[in-house]
Amino acid sequence: MKYTAHINVMPLKELLDPQGKAVNSSLHNLGLTNLQDVRIGKHITLSIEAPTKEEAENMTREACKKLLANPVMEAFDFTLSE
Repeated sequence: MKYTAHINVMPLKELLDPQGKAVNSSLHNLGLTNLQDVRIGKHITLSIEAPTKEEAENMTREACKKLLANPVMEAFDFTLSE
């Protein structure tokens, strides 16, 4: 069966996000002062061929842990769709 994984990788909340700070500052300079706490991350989409949804979840988790997210600095979550 074919699944699509939608993965979000974000900096850990405890860490400073310099990209997010720069975007937040630029938004304020544009007059959008009500927007706050900007965090910049990655969205990754991939197709997975697996016999079950559970196996597709395991493959996605393994890809995130081994390559797509740096566990020292980033957290990830994902959803699967058919």
